[in-house]
Amino acid sequence: MAQDDTTLGGYFRVHDRPPAYEGSDGHPYTVSLETEKTGDLKAPYHGYLVFPRWAQTGVGIVGHVETPTLFRAASGEQATARLEELTLFDVQDLLEEAIHRSTEVHRATGGEEAGDPRQRDG
Repeated sequence: MAQDDTTLGGYFRVHDRPPAYEGSDGHPYTVSLETEKTGDLKAPYHGYLVFPRWAQTGVGIVGHVETPTLFRAASGEQATARLEELTLFDVQDLLEEAIHRSTEVHRATGGEEAGDPRQRDG
């Protein structure tokens, strides 16, 4: 029976590496599942995605964009499991939203680096 690689978790399990995307900005990206513990007593773990932006040559990471908090959960494992359920199409859409947010913040700040987008949008 073939394994399903249409979700983020499935892709990692089948291919043992993150999926790669080309963003609308022309840059290559991969994706990382991130969780962090917060002060939220009802759901102390937040899950979000970070998209490392690679050099056009693929030699190294030259930046990143990230999503706001996507899931709040009682444990880090629960937050990770929710992230793993995202389809690869959902992940592509989230990358495009993150690129758009980053571009808008870059313009609004006159080209200065933005703060944590999860604080603005979360």
